[in-house]
Amino acid sequence: MSFIKLLKLVHNYVTIDEDGEVEEVNRAVDGVDAEINEGEFVAILGHNGSGKSTLAKHLNGLLFPDEGTVWIGGYDTKEEENLLKIRQTTGMVFQNPDNQIIGSIVEEDVAFGLENIGVETEKIWKRVAESLEAVGMTAYREQSPNRLSGGQKQRVAIAGVMAMRPKCIILDESTAMLDPVGRKEVIQTISQLNKEEGITVILITHYMEEAVCADRVFVMHEGHLVMEGNPREIFSQVETLKSYHLDVPQVTELAYELNKEGIMLPSDILTVDEMVDILCQLD
Repeated sequence: MSFIKLLKLVHNYVTIDEDGEVEEVNRAVDGVDAEINEGEFVAILGHNGSGKSTLAKHLNGLLFPDEGTVWIGGYDTKEEENLLKIRQTTGMVFQNPDNQIIGSIVEEDVAFGLENIGVETEKIWKRVAESLEAVGMTAYREQSPNRLSGGQKQRVAIAGVMAMRPKCIILDESTAMLDPVGRKEVIQTISQLNKEEGITVILITHYMEEAVCADRVFVMHEGHLVMEGNPREIFSQVETLKSYHLDVPQVTELAYELNKEGIMLPSDILTVDEMVDILCQLD
C-alpha cells in the first residue's frame, strides 16, 4: 500500500537581492513523481546538488511544494492542519547526531520528545526502554552522550525518533560524518527496524554500499528522478550511473572491470560473498 506519494513535485530556491527583487530561481526538484509503500526500505542516491536532500525534507513536511502535491499517510503536506500528524508519522534523522542530542544522559535524550508532546511518565519510560533495546543501546542508557562514538550517538538519535512511534524514519545522509564502523552500525540498525518492526525507511546517502540492502533505489540528477529499481537493476547499469557522476559498490565495479578484460561475470554482483562464490565456480 502506498504510504508516500509525490505528484509532479517542484521545489525552487529563490535568491532575493538587496531591493527585495528576485535575483535567481534554482529549481532543486523538478516534476518528480514517486510512490513509497508502507514497510518499504528505499535508498535515494545522487551527487551533490541533485535534489535528494530537498526531496527528503518534503517527506515529513519540513518543506512544501511550489508546484505539485505530496501525500504522507494520505495527508496533503500543503494543508497546515495536517502537519502535526505528518510529523508524528515520519521522523527525521539528520547528518550530525550532535545536533539532535540534547540530554545529559542517553535515556533523558530519548525521552525528550515524548515529554514535549505530553506522554504520560509511565509510558515514556516504557517507550524509552523499548527504543533503546531496538537500536542495541540499552547498556548505555545512563551514560553521557558525550562519551559515545559517532555511530552510537546516531543510534541514540534514531531511538529518540523511534520513541515517537513513527511509521517512517527518514535518514538524511545520517552516516556521512561517521567512520566505517559507525556507518555499518547505523545501517544494520535501520535494516533491523525495517525487517522486524515494519518501519518504512528512507535513506538518503552517497555511499553506494549502503543502498545494497534497500528494497528499491531512486537516483536523483539535476532535480529529476532519473532511475528507479531494485539494487541489482540499478547497480548493474554502471555506465549510466557514471554518467550521473555516481559510483557503484566496489565489488560491482570490480566485476565491471573484469568483464571489460574478457572475464565474463554477472553484472549485478553486489557483495563480496557473491563475488567469491562466482569466482570459485570459474574454470
